[in-house]
Amino acid sequence: MPSTRINGFDIYYEVYGKGETIVILNGIMMSTSSWSSFIDVFTRNNRLVLIDFLDQGKSQKSNKPYDQKLQSDIVKGVIDELGLEKIHLVGVSYGGEVALNFALRYQENLSSLILANTTSYTTQLLKDVGKCWNYAAENHDGRAFFKATMPFIYSVEFYEENIEWLKKREDLFVTIFDDAWYDAYIRLVDSAENLDIREEIEKIKVPTLIISAEYDITTPPRYQQIIHEKIPDSKWVMIKGSGHASMYEKPQEFASNILGFINTYDEEIKIV
Repeated sequence: MPSTRINGFDIYYEVYGKGETIVILNGIMMSTSSWSSFIDVFTRNNRLVLIDFLDQGKSQKSNKPYDQKLQSDIVKGVIDELGLEKIHLVGVSYGGEVALNFALRYQENLSSLILANTTSYTTQLLKDVGKCWNYAAENHDGRAFFKATMPFIYSVEFYEENIEWLKKREDLFVTIFDDAWYDAYIRLVDSAENLDIREEIEKIKVPTLIISAEYDITTPPRYQQIIHEKIPDSKWVMIKGSGHASMYEKPQEFASNILGFINTYDEEIKIV
């Protein structure tokens, strides 16, 4: 898969399928490989573009701090590299924050905007959660990092019912995350610390879908309610029985909400 040089950094991306383009922006601990189970469903009628942010996955690591505006420039660079004039932009958690920044700066490139389990500002509580995660990351200990982060990501029900799967993921944390990964992760967390675009997002005029999860304790539904109230004519849906990682807990609902919106947002449906 290709990479491109944007703002002095080598950025990795993947492209699948044909049709109108859906670009998915990762959550903070994710990468392009996190979407492997979704490729078939999202490419049945669409082109799918997956991007590793700076300091993420196979993209280059930074050697200095930055903010999320740089990440939105990276998304712009990838779509320009691909010659895409219009995209459907899907952002999850951290990726949703970048998507909001992108929409404020490059709205002319959007056909629609989908924001899942995300926020338009970093509260003091969220800052402290980030600091807690960074403390765990600084130890470069996969098991300690897993225990510090995962209880915030999944619902209680999912955690209890899938504990064996989670234990296998904990083992992966130990084997695949090296010192460079943890240092990059800390920079990603820090890049979101000063996010507050609540008073700007009312400028977003593209069709927008906001997805919440009932048991999300990392970015609770009240955060998405603020976005819904600020973006004119936006739509807001709730995935019941899920925590922050709704794409893993309720994958069919997650995908159907996105595809349903993309396929119908510009349709006039008359009931006769």
